[in-house]
Formats: sequence, structure tokens, C-alpha cells
Amino acid sequence: MALLNVMRLISIVGVLIGLLSESVVGQNCGCAPNLCCSQFGYCGTGNDYCGQGCREGPCTSTTGPPSTNNGVSVADIVTPAFFNGIINQAGGGCAGKNFYSRNAFLEAVNSYPRFGREGSQDDSKREMAAFFAHTTHETGHFCYIEEIDGPSKNYCDQSNTQYPCVPGKGYYGRGPIQLTWNFNYGPAGNSIGFDGLNAPETVANDPIISFKTALWFWMNNVHSIITSGQGFGATIRAINGALECNSRNPATVQARVNYYTSYCNQLGVAPGDNLTC
Repeated sequence: MALLNVMRLISIVGVLIGLLSESVVGQNCGCAPNLCCSQFGYCGTGNDYCGQGCREGPCTSTTGPPSTNNGVSVADIVTPAFFNGIINQAGGGCAGKNFYSRNAFLEAVNSYPRFGREGSQDDSKREMAAFFAHTTHETGHFCYIEEIDGPSKNYCDQSNTQYPCVPGKGYYGRGPIQLTWNFNYGPAGNSIGFDGLNAPETVANDPIISFKTALWFWMNNVHSIITSGQGFGATIRAINGALECNSRNPATVQARVNYYTSYCNQLGVAPGDNLTC
């Protein structure tokens, strides 16, 4: 009888461990589409995950943490004139000309309620200026959907067993921030709701998903940097610092800064300090 009770206890503990591992898998997120990413970076369901501070997924809170949400309307800042002022600089033959749109961007923003809505209104404007500075640079004013000569480049990290590369698939840059590498396509797809590893080309075929990948990367890697006042230079380091910062490519850094300061001027906000990396 004692042995039987011990076996039952072991069985119950095993179930509890299994449930726990399922609910907290993926710290820093990259959750399955039906799971929420909590404010602390864990995947799961229920109010603790989908309520206040929920980062991604089917969040029940649409405003983010009430203490920081400022009620700014992204659509009021990213006006048709602002967006068209960028994309209209792309040549008529650009693939992105008939792909990217303000409507697709705003639809994608609905899945990221904290984007551009934390801190002061000036903070919101700086975040949007920074986002569009980088997307302008990465895509040539929304001319390119895919990285130039991308198929010839190998962006497969074979050491990453969580998001293994699929033979025949290329994980080169696609979308407004040029999502790259299997270890980004995998979790981005899980979070957004497409098969990032088996169908990375979705990012180049669906404009809303394309913008969502840019916002997914931004919210996971850049948002906290710009909203905490570290300056635009720190966002360059977060996006492409290994190739551009520390005097590796000062011309490219300056190009990003020029876009950022121009957009800040258009939005009527000071660009702040620490512009370069």
C-alpha cells in the first residue's frame, strides 16, 4: 500500500511538472499562436498571462500596463502624409510599392498595443520616428520586400536546435526590418501565427504579417531601449550593431540617424541625445 501511494505521488508530481513546463516554456516569448506572452516573458493562458502587461498573443488587455499607456493614437501620428512621404520616394518599379501600405501597418499595430503608446507623447513620437527610420533604411523607402541577393546567402544557425532550418528554405532578410536567421523566423512565426521555418516566404507574401514581423522584432529587442531613454544610437546597436557600431560602418549609422532626425522634425519632437552608436 505504501509503495502504491508513493507511485501515485510520483505520477501526480510528474503531471504538475508537465503542466508547469507547458505554461512557462519560452521565456522572453515566441509563444504558440493560442498562448499569451506575459509581462514577465512567459507563455500561457489566463489572466496572469493575457491580462495586464501581456506582450503578445490573444491578450485580453488591449492597452498594456495602465500606468504607462498614454492614450496616443498611432494613426494620428503616422498620418497618410507621413507614410506616403516615405514610400513615394521609392521608384515606381519597386516591388514594395504595391506591397507595403499604411493600412497594413496599422492593422499590424493592433496586435502590439504597447507600440508607440508608452511614456509621454514625445516618447511615442520618438519611437515611431525611430521605427520608420530603421524600416526606411532597411527597405530603401519601402522599395524592397526581400534582401538583395538574399537567396544566395546562408542565414542558417545549425547549432540552434529549437528552431532548426528546413532544407531548401532561406532565412534571409524579408519585411520592413528584414527579418533574418532561423532563430528569428521560428519564434516570430509562433508568435504571429504562421509557419516561420517551413514557410518563411510568407513574410514576403502577406503585407500584414510582414509588418507584424517587424513589430515583433521591435517589441522584443528595441521597444524597451527607446522607451527607457537610451537614445536612437542604442536602437542601431540592437538592430545591426555588430556590423555598424563602434566605427565599423559610420556612413550607414549616419544614414539611419539622418532618417531619424528628419522624421522627428516632421513629427515635431526633439530627437534627444545619444544618436549614434
